[in-house]
Amino acid sequence: MEFSIKASTPEKLKTACLVLPCFADKAFGAQAQAVDTASGGELARLAKRDLEHKVGSLLLLPVLKGVAAERVLLVSLGKQADYSDKAARAAFSSVGRWLSNAHAADAAVAITDAIPPESDLPATLRNAAWLIGDADYRFDVPRAKPEPRKSGVRKLEFLLVGRSDNAAKAAVAEGAAIAEGIALTRTLGNLPANVCTPSYLAETAKKLGRQYKFKVTVFDRAGIEKLGMGSFLSVAKGATEPPRFIVIEYNGAPASAAKSRSKAAAAPIVLVGKGVTFDTGGISLKPGLGMDEMKYDMCGAGTVLGTLKAIAQIGLPLNLVGIIPATENMPAGNATRPGDVVRSMSGQTIEILNTDAEGRLILCDALTYAERFKPDTVIDIATLTGACITALGHQTSGLMSNDDALARELLEVGTTCGDRAWQLPLFDEYQDQLKSNFADIANIGGPPAGTITAACFLSRFTKAYKWAHLDIAGTAWRSGAEKGATGRPVPLLTHFLIARAKA
Repeated sequence: MEFSIKASTPEKLKTACLVLPCFADKAFGAQAQAVDTASGGELARLAKRDLEHKVGSLLLLPVLKGVAAERVLLVSLGKQADYSDKAARAAFSSVGRWLSNAHAADAAVAITDAIPPESDLPATLRNAAWLIGDADYRFDVPRAKPEPRKSGVRKLEFLLVGRSDNAAKAAVAEGAAIAEGIALTRTLGNLPANVCTPSYLAETAKKLGRQYKFKVTVFDRAGIEKLGMGSFLSVAKGATEPPRFIVIEYNGAPASAAKSRSKAAAAPIVLVGKGVTFDTGGISLKPGLGMDEMKYDMCGAGTVLGTLKAIAQIGLPLNLVGIIPATENMPAGNATRPGDVVRSMSGQTIEILNTDAEGRLILCDALTYAERFKPDTVIDIATLTGACITALGHQTSGLMSNDDALARELLEVGTTCGDRAWQLPLFDEYQDQLKSNFADIANIGGPPAGTITAACFLSRFTKAYKWAHLDIAGTAWRSGAEKGATGRPVPLLTHFLIARAKA
């Protein structure tokens, strides 16, 4: 979907669909009021009679006398006293779903009437663009007879009262970029594991590199062995698909940054994404029911690629590194067994008590590799533990960090953009669960606090920098009738990076 901004009186705008946000218990805002006046009060009469009060409720009015638009779509913002960023996001998502199936080539949204009291125009525009764009996402399912898209708005204008400024234009561009980053992440997750292999992720990174001038380095098995990543390779042993270690460098910070302020000004933020393209559990085999969803075990890697695409498209003035350890986790005669001991890149030895706790085994070597960039911050993203779903369900990502200020920063951004996380503790007492009689550390700590002990394991490899861990096992995809990747937490990370770039 193509987004733009337009300064126009809504009642005179010629468009296939004019979207008017309005409250259930208050007079129209300036833009809707102009349309109501032009219609001789007909808009208000129909809204009072037929529009439901629930946030996101829609009322389609095909023709209004005195209004140039072919049809008007009213969207309820709920009660004015309850209106917030959350309500605005619900309204925009509802509009987006309707527009994605509408038999209309173009549409316009009277955005000025929808600004929440605690927000401003740029933030509202950014949220509207990415939420409407995300609602327009469709996965191209391979079928015997392809189903071409026959409906859906392709061009959308945001109508302003008065002329637009650079901040408004930038916000729309940011929202559109976030939507495209989410789309890439969702598509990578939705692809079957026989297509989205470690090599496919590497090729996707290379394509992004060519498009956005990233530096992309891909290590094959021999290269990974040379790096000394024994923990990573222990997961890849049973797979016939070759592993890949992918490093992507985006250098957006001005060359003058390090000179004018300090070397720290150019220090990169590093994103590390778990890239297990299919997880059988290895020798510790998973139950067969629902195992098809283990193609989503690479959603951390997909998030890194989607976030990199978004920030490059925006052109954020910061340095960013994406690191993706990619492999399958398969059972085989040569696969790693429970009880095996391996040596990580850091030199720490690991007793593998459960081969299905493989994500931490590939991430720990990637986190050690991240040290060479002397990072400002490192954030890893992983579908790591089923325990996180037990704790937080499918609404909220788990967050653990060795730096409380970084954790607060991520929590606040997540609340603002609606891609929320919740912080869990990393108390030293949990580390005792990872003791091993045969190595420096065991890869599991037993059933209690499984999400926390997984993060405690990773924390052993992150002492050189500020680090946060996002466990997205409950938020990266949906099951059931709406099965599919969600693209989370691309919105959280992209908003975090936008805020960092503007700080």
